[in-house]
Amino acid sequence: MSGVVVVGSVNLDDILRMDKLPGPGETVLAVGAGRALGGKGANQAVASALAGAPTRFAGCVGDDAAGRFLRDQLSGYGVGVDDLRVVAEAGSGRALILIEDGGENSIVVESGANHLVDAGAGVRLVEALPADSVVLTQGELLPVVIDAVAAACAARGLRFVLNLAPPAGVSAQTLAVADPLVVNEIEAAQVGIDAAAFAAGESVAYPSRSLVVTLGRAGSALSEAGGAVETVASHAVPVVDTTGAGDAFVGTLVAGLARGDSMGGAARLASAAAAFCVTRLGAAPSYGTPQEIAAGLDR
Repeated sequence: MSGVVVVGSVNLDDILRMDKLPGPGETVLAVGAGRALGGKGANQAVASALAGAPTRFAGCVGDDAAGRFLRDQLSGYGVGVDDLRVVAEAGSGRALILIEDGGENSIVVESGANHLVDAGAGVRLVEALPADSVVLTQGELLPVVIDAVAAACAARGLRFVLNLAPPAGVSAQTLAVADPLVVNEIEAAQVGIDAAAFAAGESVAYPSRSLVVTLGRAGSALSEAGGAVETVASHAVPVVDTTGAGDAFVGTLVAGLARGDSMGGAARLASAAAAFCVTRLGAAPSYGTPQEIAAGLDR
């Protein structure tokens, strides 16, 4: 199997659970609290590793207790951390996650050390990778870093996967080499894609080599090289917490592609991983191996 290299963000997640999310000016009481590994890059790396792909993570943490916790957490999930850099200029990234009864959430992120991920370091990393590596980035990095990693992958002929979440101002050249570009309906609109028309199977132009649009409860839709659109159904499950579901999907999708699965086959596995995730609390702590996911969805 090809190796997956995630160049991305890693945060310490502080999680508060409550009966309802607060409105403007409203104070509500939490009914529970927790702390966990988070950040889109780290979450996706964990999902990839649990799906069976040899996975490395490249990013930055602060020289602080949070950074040491995050390194230990990634390593504990089987993710390689030799490329996780400790920096003194900023603290580790943090996120405050508010979860209401029913699973909806609101998230506030302080990027911290994630904004010190260096474009040059990303390029040097890509230049040293084995020729069959798959490289994944997300929109939580600075656009200049994403652009540099994409260009380095194109120069080496490595498969580059971009989860443009949140939407970031990357170059047209970066979008053009994404294989696939993975976005939800809102993110798709940011790059001029009509997600509803695409999901309906209409001929829709998109700026990347291939495209996956996630549609929440409606599943996902995908296309390769401008070809026919394939839809993948979601799983009907009781929702406990939606935090990290998109990352479970992306990490599992990339692991499948690294294994040589078709895009549709990888997306079906990714859909199952996302469904399993929402039945449990947290992001990375709610992910499972293929065996755990199959058993959990068969109940």
